[in-house]
Formats: sequence, C-alpha cells, structure tokens
Amino acid sequence: MFRTLRRALCAAAALLLPLGLGLGLPATAHAAPAAGGAGYWHTSGRQILDASGQSVRIAGINWFGFETDNRVVHGLWSRDYKSMIDQMKSLGYNTIRLPYSDDIFKAGAMPTSIDFSAGKNADLQGLNSLQVIDKLVAYAGQDGLKVILDRHRPDSGGQSALWYTASVPESTWIANLKSMASRYKGNATVIGIDLHNEPHDPACWGCGDQATDWRLAAERAGNAVLSVNPDLLIFVEGIQTFDGVSGWWGGNLMGVGQYPVRLDVANRVVYSAHDYATSVAQQAWFSDPSFPNNMPDIWDKYWGYIFKQNIAPVWVGEFGTTLQSTVDQKWLAALVSYLRPTSTYGGDSFSWTFWSWNPNSGDTGGILKDDWQTVDTVKDGYLATVKASGFPSTGGGGDNGGGDNGGGDNGGGQAACKAAYVVSSDWGGGFNADVTVTNTGSTPIKSWKVTWTWSGSQKVATMWNASYTQSGGTVTAVNADHNGAIAAGGSTAFGFGGEPGGGAVPSVTCTAS
Repeated sequence: MFRTLRRALCAAAALLLPLGLGLGLPATAHAAPAAGGAGYWHTSGRQILDASGQSVRIAGINWFGFETDNRVVHGLWSRDYKSMIDQMKSLGYNTIRLPYSDDIFKAGAMPTSIDFSAGKNADLQGLNSLQVIDKLVAYAGQDGLKVILDRHRPDSGGQSALWYTASVPESTWIANLKSMASRYKGNATVIGIDLHNEPHDPACWGCGDQATDWRLAAERAGNAVLSVNPDLLIFVEGIQTFDGVSGWWGGNLMGVGQYPVRLDVANRVVYSAHDYATSVAQQAWFSDPSFPNNMPDIWDKYWGYIFKQNIAPVWVGEFGTTLQSTVDQKWLAALVSYLRPTSTYGGDSFSWTFWSWNPNSGDTGGILKDDWQTVDTVKDGYLATVKASGFPSTGGGGDNGGGDNGGGDNGGGQAACKAAYVVSSDWGGGFNADVTVTNTGSTPIKSWKVTWTWSGSQKVATMWNASYTQSGGTVTAVNADHNGAIAAGGSTAFGFGGEPGGGAVPSVTCTAS
C-alpha cells in the first residue's frame, strides 16, 4: 500500500558496506539442489512441482515497463534485451515477472524508448508490445528462465484498487487474460499469470459482493484462463483489509483459510503476497520494540500460515527497499531468513520475485544501479541464500532471434574460462568487487574456479554467488551450484565485500571443468 511513487525515476544509492557485516548474514552463498522445472507445473499442498513431480522454487526478479506509457520493459533505451536476460541468469535469478497493463492490447499500441543503435535490440524493430513480449519469453526460455505474466493494472495511468475500472470493465480484463493464456499455450516458459496487482480497499475477500469480492473475481478470471490453457498456474494476490485488519496492498491473505480460491482445474492456485520496507511506507510493526524479531509472527498472520499449514504454495511476488536505513536492512535480512534457505529446504520453500531489476523504481531502487549496467552487489547479496537452480533451456529454435546459449560443442572441445575483476565501490575502510566469469571454450562447462593474490593486506569479509577460501593474500573462489554451468560464450558473476580498501586490482586466473 501507499506506493504511488514506485514508478518515478530516482537515484537509488547503494550502501557502501560489505554485505553481512553486522547483519548476521552468512558469509557464503549456499548451494542449490539439482535443477528441475521441466514442462508445466502444478501444486501439491504447499509445494510447486514440475512435470516429473520434482519440487521447484521460483527465485526471480521483476522487470517492469509494459504497464507504463513506454509499453515495454524499461532499460532498452540503454541496453540490448538479451544482455539483460543473460545478466539475470548469471546472477542466479530463475524467473522473470513481467508486469503489463491492458493498454498493450489496444490497436496500434507500440513500444517506445528502445535503442536500436550499434545493433542493439535489432530484432525488436517494428514489433508491437505483444510481439516484444514474445521475444522476451523466447529468449528467457532459451536461457533457462521461466516467465510469469502479471496483469499489473488496467491502463498505464496508475494502479487501480479493483480489477476493473469504468474504462476497462471486467469483461475486457478477462478477455485479455484469456488472450495471453491462449498466446502461450504449449509454451512452458510461461508458467502462469498473476491475475491483478495489489487489490486494495474497497476490495474484500469472502464478502460475497460480486463488485468488490476479489476472491470471487479471481475464481472467475482463473477459470477463464484455465478454459483456454489448463496447464498454467494461477497466481492470486491478497487484498489490503480483511476482518478489520489492514496491511500492504495485495499483502493480506488472511481470508484464504476461511475462503480459499476454488478453480475448475485442481492444483493450480499459488497465493501471492507483497511486502515492503520503510522506504515504501511506515507500518506499525517497524516501530515495535521487538523489531525485527516480531516480523515472523506478522508474516505468519498475513500469508505465511498458508504455507505452514500446507494449504497452498506462497509466492512473495514483490518485496524491495532502497536499503538505505538500518530498519530496512534488518527487515530484508529477516525476510530472507523467513523465506527459508535453498540449501536446507530446496523447493519446499516460499517462492519469490524481488522488486525490482529496474533502478528507476522510485521508492525501492533496483538490483541494477542507475547506469543500467552495474549490479548493486550489496542488495543482490542479501538474496544469495534463497536463490535457486535455473531450469532446462528451451534451446535455440523458435522466434527468439538469437543464438542458443544452452548449446555448444559437446564433442570433446577443451573447457576454458576467463575472469574479470572490477571494484564497484571503495570507501577506504572497505570495498565491494564484482567478478564476471566467461566461458571462452567451445563446450559448456560444469564448474569453475577463480584465483587471485592481493599484494596488500586485503581480506574477504563476505562473498555471494560463490564460496571461497583465503590463505594469506591468495583467494580461491568456487562456483555455487546454481551458477557453475555456463554455456559456450556465456557468463556468470559473483561478488564480495573486502577490507581494507585502497588496494590494487590483482590479476585473476580462471580454470574450468
């Protein structure tokens, strides 16, 4: 709730602190289990299962823009869309949530602010917004990422309390949802649709009023979607107020226990909560003397009980912060802990998509910094323990306009890699650095190891998306399970915080197998 500024452009300053110092976070990323996720998915109790019955975890990122006047994901004014998706994959995100508004279905709706210079986004020229989504879905699938389509709002003018407005009636909402479901029928990259973003007062849950009961509306829309594409998951967000208790817009699922969503196709409902920090708005629980220890009970009350009582899976579809205040740092650390580490629980966990990839989210900032290139490694690092494996690539066929990152010469070529070390920030007492690992061979690699030796007294304080050992000035970093495999020509990345600052950039070596 109270998030009228989230789409405004702003500079989101990253904290110049090594991740985990004083925050009680683990020093290394936990390993993820073997990849699953093939085919279409369904639910069983609180778990999401793939076509073979293996539990999977959505651990992804929101990339917004189709719901704005641009009618396309933001940042394409700066970069090629494929490089962005590749970077998401390299950081260990396995799913993209794509918000859109119903404006993209209007005749003549075309995307704006796409840079086609120097060959960027060349295969998007002349395409309408829906056709651009086709391209994003195709390339994400090729990279082994899944996509959740999010009907964010009726038009680009702003968020609506209900799923319809005077200009966009319920019939249009449902017709367009069915159109999306039909468009991607048979394409398992698109695993489901988030029916409407952040219903809030006067939306109710279980009140029985056809005009305001979001639970009944979700049943009507969900059944309509499944009537044309019965394989999709149906993501249903909460409301604002239930039984006199208010929370975040879309974050109150207290009514599910008494009034569950009932669909014609079994095992398709995933409930979605949104949760935010003080950079978005104040809530009473942030000023409780017991904060942040009070937060698990808060989350249990609003949405966590659904998972803990084995009613259905829960996906935290949005959560984010600028991370500028101590309160917000504690909130994010507590929420990540509550979501359950992948290394311990695997797919038997809450799913999530962080808000957002975009740096131009006014009250949260993003994983990318304002240059649309540099990763906020501190913010990204908080998520390391709950990231999860990627999914099988769909291969290079189809309408994706690019090479097949999932392929390569499997006929005995030599495994090879290189590493690039870049200091992203240095404040004297400490520094943050990013290391990009690129497969320079002709065959996919299964694992990699990067080594360097500092000439000074630098020490690693914490590392994410890799594990490490240090002996004297020599550091050896080894991939996490989720980013060890790199296709020929592909890349991944890890980061770390160290101290003291002011040291020279060392030479790095990379070995692959």
